Amino acid sequence: MKQVKNNQHSNMANDLMNASIVSATVYSGKHLMSNITKHPVLVFGLGVVTGYMVYKYRKEIIASTTKAVDASKDFVLQQKENLEDIVAETKEE
Repeated sequence: MKQVKNNQHSNMANDLMNASIVSATVYSGKHLMSNITKHPVLVFGLGVVTGYMVYKYRKEIIASTTKAVDASKDFVLQQKENLEDIVAETKEE
């Protein structure tokens, strides 16, 4: 039982740390984007760089997206089976 509580506390600490990092990133990114939008050449350059990176890593992006879709399908099917089991148990009683 202690191990479970420790894992829950460490997960909560990790979640809080991740939230603070995301918050800081969004805050700094907002100021960066406001400065970038004032310079159209930078917007064009960022578009070119983004396009190049997406093209370069397109196979990895597609593979990871496919993996995520498959995992979500498995999750939905598992939840559907669990729900069917619960309904079957309820009908038996």
